[in-house]
Amino acid sequence: MVAIIIGLIIILIVIVVVVNAIQQQKQKQEQEKRAKIAKQKAIIDENEELIINLSNIPASPNLSLILHRRSLNAAKEMKNLSPESKATASRVDELQSRIDSAKDTAQASTGKEEQFMLPDNEKQIIAILQLIKKLRVVLKSELTKGVIDPQVFSMEDKRLDSMQLKINIESLVKRGNQAYSNDMVGSARQYYEKALQTLTDHPNQSEYAIQKKAEVSDKLGEITTQLKSANAEDRAKKAKEEEDELDMLFQPKKKW
Repeated sequence: MVAIIIGLIIILIVIVVVVNAIQQQKQKQEQEKRAKIAKQKAIIDENEELIINLSNIPASPNLSLILHRRSLNAAKEMKNLSPESKATASRVDELQSRIDSAKDTAQASTGKEEQFMLPDNEKQIIAILQLIKKLRVVLKSELTKGVIDPQVFSMEDKRLDSMQLKINIESLVKRGNQAYSNDMVGSARQYYEKALQTLTDHPNQSEYAIQKKAEVSDKLGEITTQLKSANAEDRAKKAKEEEDELDMLFQPKKKW
């Protein structure tokens, strides 16, 4: 009888351990599932912000289409993880409609690139540069996943890279011009030299880069000429002062 009781106790303990192990496994799977859903939701939220901010730059319709597809893929992954969610299914349908609309916009596009105007506000410039950097990271990630064609990636990344270069150069030249107009010639030369070095080191020697290098080089030439002229005037002035001192030293003494 005692042996039977002991045996039942052991069986009960084993059952409790097994049930606890199963519950822990389910909890772990549920946590992993929630983490994966949260990751996909974060991707969709990031894309929404990027799409809204695309209005601040002359972005191509293809870029908007890539971001919408990224959101759709994330929503589909959420649907696979949580097939019972009606909200997720509705989100998938909504994003699919957005993609259809984005496709129509891309097809209707003339392909003419908009002119980009550099904002006067420094915070806006920084925000645009951060936007471009995020977009390039997203493009690289989508290329790695095999979601976008390498040729499309190359075209869009090159466009963003050129835009990033233009913002950096125009900002440096603008600061250089402001410093020059305020007679801060040394600071102006530093800004121009940095702009020229950035243009020289850039792998894509576009028409803009070549034209801007010539413009910045001319400004540096003007500063060099101005500094040489100023140094010559200083030397002449110093020589005149020394000559006057010698004349005073060796002139005949007056008799009183």
